[in-house]
Amino acid sequence: MNRRLVRPRQGRMIAGVCAGLAQRYGRSAGFIRLLFLLSLLLPGTQVIVYLVLWALMPNEDRYTTRY
Repeated sequence: MNRRLVRPRQGRMIAGVCAGLAQRYGRSAGFIRLLFLLSLLLPGTQVIVYLVLWALMPNEDRYTTRY
């Protein structure tokens, strides 16, 4: 299990939040996206949580060292 919660460059659809969560918790990105879409059927603040995660999760590029 990857310990860092980052938005990966590969496998993004919109912002990479679902792909980052899937990578972090060892699930498939499709499964996390499906859970998010199903959660939209329930009342709540799912979109706000997604936007907050988008703003707070760093890009994977921040952790790559360039020489």
